[in-house]
Amino acid sequence: MSRLLVIGGGITGLSAAWRARSLSEATEITVVEKEPSLGGKIQTEARDGFLLEAGADGFLSRKPEGISLCGELGVSDLLRGQVARKSRSFVMRSHKLHPMPEGFSGLVPTNLRALKETQLLSEEGKRRAMQEPSIPARADPGDESIAQFMTRRFGREAFEVLIEPLLAGIYAGDSGFLSLNATFPNLKELEMRHGSVLGGIRAPVHSGFPPFVSFSQGMAEMVRQIWCRLNAVRLAPATEARVIVRRGRAWLIELADGGAVEADAVIVAVPSGGAARLLEGVDHELADALGAIPSASTAVIHLGFRQRDVGHDLDGYGYVIPRIEASDLLACTWSSSKWENRAPQGMVLLRLYSRRLASDGELEDLARGELKGTMGIVASPVLSRVFRWPHAMPQYTLEHPARLEAIQKRVAGLEGIFLAGASYRGVGIPDCIESGFRAARAAVEYLE
Repeated sequence: MSRLLVIGGGITGLSAAWRARSLSEATEITVVEKEPSLGGKIQTEARDGFLLEAGADGFLSRKPEGISLCGELGVSDLLRGQVARKSRSFVMRSHKLHPMPEGFSGLVPTNLRALKETQLLSEEGKRRAMQEPSIPARADPGDESIAQFMTRRFGREAFEVLIEPLLAGIYAGDSGFLSLNATFPNLKELEMRHGSVLGGIRAPVHSGFPPFVSFSQGMAEMVRQIWCRLNAVRLAPATEARVIVRRGRAWLIELADGGAVEADAVIVAVPSGGAARLLEGVDHELADALGAIPSASTAVIHLGFRQRDVGHDLDGYGYVIPRIEASDLLACTWSSSKWENRAPQGMVLLRLYSRRLASDGELEDLARGELKGTMGIVASPVLSRVFRWPHAMPQYTLEHPARLEAIQKRVAGLEGIFLAGASYRGVGIPDCIESGFRAARAAVEYLE
């Protein structure tokens, strides 16, 4: 019987184990995870009637892998969309909230009428953004930063006020260093094929589900549903893999507790820094390339309030904060308006995102200062909870495509080693699921 080891019990590793089991009943599959619980950054915490998400609070349905996995698990009926009556968001400028123009498709403002009517841009900024269809395509097919591209197409003001804060909500980094080809290659393709982004953009394919979905009991429900249905797969949380070494035609994975696991194939489904440490003794050049992928840190701050103390009707999903506002905060989600079942009756739940790590007290003070300045909330919260994610968000910089190519070449020379996760081709939950699926197919094919 062939042996497959998956290192990492986040959504990528669990998806890899799920797909590998569906492809091969004969393979012995083990998943090791250094943390005491599975799920990685997908964690849901119930506290005093509030439902708190440590990481992502939902996923895009137009990327098919997430919906497909839920279908395979038989839990599609558990998916819930955002509260429809609250379907709008805001942009904060000088502590005042302005509606985000309607019609955004990803990062692209497709509704020119809404763009013309917004108060977020100056008249000159509006005219420049609406000129996008007439802006000549860049002749150089080479890579550029996403900031350079969007500024060139829509103008600096539209980029800084409308587009940059949406991008920061995905990557939490500096868009001036992020590769267009690695983050949004479809935008470059639209420019090259149609001469403009707006000239070629099409409405996203409808999946039959709301655009953004979650579970009524939180995103951890997805993790629970996977491990409940992983038949004949050994799940080993609180088991840290320390190093991978070659043993004949197999691989030996040494564990932190002094034990070891032998496998014929290994899927390394941990962040690139962790993968570098595991593979240092196997291929030094590969480890160097993996370790060179930069990452950003974030913190999630949950604050619960009595509804009567908020003084705002929370008539939307929340607001984003452009980098030009010089704030350490990226956005504020009005969680109890965005999703059902997130706060007790008479309470509201707000969730803020920080690009800076600090103590719980400092982060709470930062969040409360923002809420006071923008929403006039001065009351003390009835609940406060901080989740920190140091070096958790990979940054697809301008060097990323070349670095990824070098990584692929080195891994190809290591028979039976496969990489998966957010560090490579996409940071969203569907991207991670797809990455796990891809690695599982390759591993099972290798084993057969």
